[in-house]
Amino acid sequence: MLLTIDVGNTHTVLGLFDGEDIVEHWRISTDARRTADELAVLMQGLMGMHPLLGDDLGDGIDGIAICATVPSVLHELREVTRRYYGDVPAVLVEPGVKTGVPILFDNPKEVGADRIINAVAANELYGGPAIVVDFGTATTFDAVSARGEYVGGVIAPGIEISVEALGVKAAQLRKIEVARPRSVIGKNTVEAMQAGIVYGFAGQVDGVVSRMARELSDDPDEVTVIATGGLAPMVLGESAVIDEHEPWLTLIGLRLVYERNVSRL
Repeated sequence: MLLTIDVGNTHTVLGLFDGEDIVEHWRISTDARRTADELAVLMQGLMGMHPLLGDDLGDGIDGIAICATVPSVLHELREVTRRYYGDVPAVLVEPGVKTGVPILFDNPKEVGADRIINAVAANELYGGPAIVVDFGTATTFDAVSARGEYVGGVIAPGIEISVEALGVKAAQLRKIEVARPRSVIGKNTVEAMQAGIVYGFAGQVDGVVSRMARELSDDPDEVTVIATGGLAPMVLGESAVIDEHEPWLTLIGLRLVYERNVSRL
């Protein structure tokens, strides 16, 4: 089986693939202070609960694919693969790794690995032109051309960042649970804040995606819009432009990149 690891700024998502099927997944907090040994113990605890894997950390794992937006965590995961998975092929997404997606960016090295991986998966699953909206620490919008090229994108503050900022900067407001309110017009402060977050972000998505689609294609209606990320469900029912929801888009992209590189290892 293939172990895929997507390290984001706030959360790390691990997925276990049996062929093309994801059979298990876990979400943990991203902590840049964790050492390789701590990560190995955490991974062993999670995977030890799966019936298809044994107690040995490397038992049943045939390959590993990793992308990370936090360099220190990537460094420690590299050490995990060396010490605990020494005989298992591992692909860490970084410059030089074959993705199959041309990057039309002024400086390709500036593009987060997860955004390229999302483009890989979007092009494979839905074809281009496409726009991926990833609801993470930041809300990112990434454009894939009809020829499968990564064109560029938009970066905006994420939902949780915005909630935290309201609680910190506004004296009479506090941090709230991100949840859909009873109506757009809030009847109390918490609901008013929830409405601002949910419907405000839905409006942001619709506005940004509509503008991107007009630049990406002569026929904006042919652009497929894919939502992913942990907070995507909060906006799905309110956005008018999202066509598909694929919560494991990044993990699927990691599987594809692994398959395109493993023969070269």
